[in-house]
Amino acid sequence: MSGTTTEAGRRNWAGNVTFGAARIARPGTVDELRRTVAEGAAVRVLGTGHSFNRIADTDGTLVSLAELPPRFEVDRARSTVTVAAGMRHAQVAALLQAEGLALANLASLPHISVAGAVATGTHGSGVGNPGLASSVAGLELVGPDGDMVALDRDSAGFAGSVVHLGALGVVSAVTLDVEPAYQVAQYVLTGLPLASLATGDADEMAALLGAAYSVSVFTDWFGAEAQIWLKHRTDAGGTPRLDWFGAAPADRPLHPVPGVPATHCTEQLGVPGPWHERLPHFRPDFTPSAGEELQSEFLLPRAAAQAAFAALRELGHRIAPVLQISEIRTVAADELWLSPAYGRDSVALHFTWHQDAEAVAPVLAAVEAALTPLGARPHWGKLFTATPGQAADLYEHAYGFRELMDRQDPGGKFRNAFTRSLYAGGAA
Repeated sequence: MSGTTTEAGRRNWAGNVTFGAARIARPGTVDELRRTVAEGAAVRVLGTGHSFNRIADTDGTLVSLAELPPRFEVDRARSTVTVAAGMRHAQVAALLQAEGLALANLASLPHISVAGAVATGTHGSGVGNPGLASSVAGLELVGPDGDMVALDRDSAGFAGSVVHLGALGVVSAVTLDVEPAYQVAQYVLTGLPLASLATGDADEMAALLGAAYSVSVFTDWFGAEAQIWLKHRTDAGGTPRLDWFGAAPADRPLHPVPGVPATHCTEQLGVPGPWHERLPHFRPDFTPSAGEELQSEFLLPRAAAQAAFAALRELGHRIAPVLQISEIRTVAADELWLSPAYGRDSVALHFTWHQDAEAVAPVLAAVEAALTPLGARPHWGKLFTATPGQAADLYEHAYGFRELMDRQDPGGKFRNAFTRSLYAGGAA
């Protein structure tokens, strides 16, 4: 079969995971994908490899969707676009812009695949913006026997099938909601006193996090000051407030990590531009850090934000030595069963660690211990110390998702150690 190899030892983007697959398949058509799935005893999917744990690992067949033919079908009557699952957000965004259309939000990296971002509950930022999976209007999946399964918002179990962790089938195409294209102006502010995150006026802090269409705060939890990145939709009119807690607009483009050149960041200084050239932090023609990092992220109820900031400030002396940068964002609530923002408006606390797993491990454990009592849910594709089963137990629909796995994949073809752990001690 074309696109199939027996190479072993494939690593993820960060290089911290070596996959145990006996076979890596790169089908060039959907029919080849169906045959690959039907013939495999154990099958997992590798997107762009941007997960930092073993969610994609398998000792069977690891499937890459990167060689599937590009698919881009706009339905203007329904305000949707259907795209091949292996396409990256940067590809889809550029094609949409050419059609005068847009997605409501993007992740900070446009390099990740559409299907991978959806499967793991990846998100962008904004108090009114739910995670990227919330824009999914339909999925086309290959089931365990190679059969095609089409789901839309009217399908039974749809809310449980979107953030699916790769456990329900191999997604071959995704249908996304779209809207008319818009422009965004990006402003970076410096000099935000770090102490104000935990001890400043709560209403003022809430207003800061909602000060633009998308807001990010960057800090190391130890130094005196933080950066604010404001992404303002120009169709909202006016200019966002630029003096939060004494912060001031930067006079030159900046990188989120202090001291790193801003060459590969998206344009700043309030210059308006197309949505897809401003919502991500980085341009699509450059891969930040070249994988030389580890990542963790936790989503908490937004009401717990300042308590979480205070807890991390207390740990700042331990965090900063093993950290490149930490990012604070907000995510609106959604109804997708395994979305980390399920049922609650959330604050997302992201950590980009140095690529030193041994040094990071005890600090990550301390961070997780501090945030878990505040209701933290880990990002499914990043590093956390709880078992996946313990993480799933933080969701009221965890049992329903286990039933979906049993119903849609009764033989467990799409399960691995990560997803079997979701049963939290039950039969797998």
